[in-house]
Amino acid sequence: MSKKPLKVLLVEDHDIVRHGIKALLEDEPAVQVVAEAANGMEALDQIARYHPEVVLMDMNMPVMNGLECTQKIKLIFPHVKILILSMHDHESYLINLLEAGANGYILKNTSREELIFAIRKIGNDGMYMGPEFTMNMLAKYKAASGFIGNPVKTNIAITDRERDVLNLIAEGLTNTEMAQKLFTSVRTIETRRKNLLTKTGTTNTATLIKFAVKNGMIK
Repeated sequence: MSKKPLKVLLVEDHDIVRHGIKALLEDEPAVQVVAEAANGMEALDQIARYHPEVVLMDMNMPVMNGLECTQKIKLIFPHVKILILSMHDHESYLINLLEAGANGYILKNTSREELIFAIRKIGNDGMYMGPEFTMNMLAKYKAASGFIGNPVKTNIAITDRERDVLNLIAEGLTNTEMAQKLFTSVRTIETRRKNLLTKTGTTNTATLIKFAVKNGMIK
């Protein structure tokens, strides 16, 4: 039996841009745009009506911007995954959105293939950040903390296996994908994830990644 396509809500205030993005996704069997919205308020109504699994949302919108809408969605529909689509490549946008509960952040000039990959990744409980963000954030935090080329400045003791999981979390892999890559069980991966959250004092994947980047725990 073939897997059902991920149900996507497309939120973009510019009609031409929204129709263009929808056209990019129309021939992809793994993704189905079930509804559209022109602003954050409409997005909330459409989520309640169509129950999408993923919201693909523009960062800058009237009425309610992407950050505010992310906060509202996660409060009312915590199970819904959110992928932010933006023209801005500033790390501050990314960090604020991750803290608000967004599951991914991608630039509008991305390729169709990367967009579909990102939607599928977060739709299957992963996270996705464009590679430019991961590398830029890591470089800037290292420079600001003065530990480029030096040992990691953290007193948190994690095992080599937990570090493997941490690096794969940063790559956006799901628990199942990590288990396959590390030749172990999903239950073991879940245990290591919980250990990482406990040891770092973080509460979710977004805050774990932010903490790990700040403390040089990600390779």
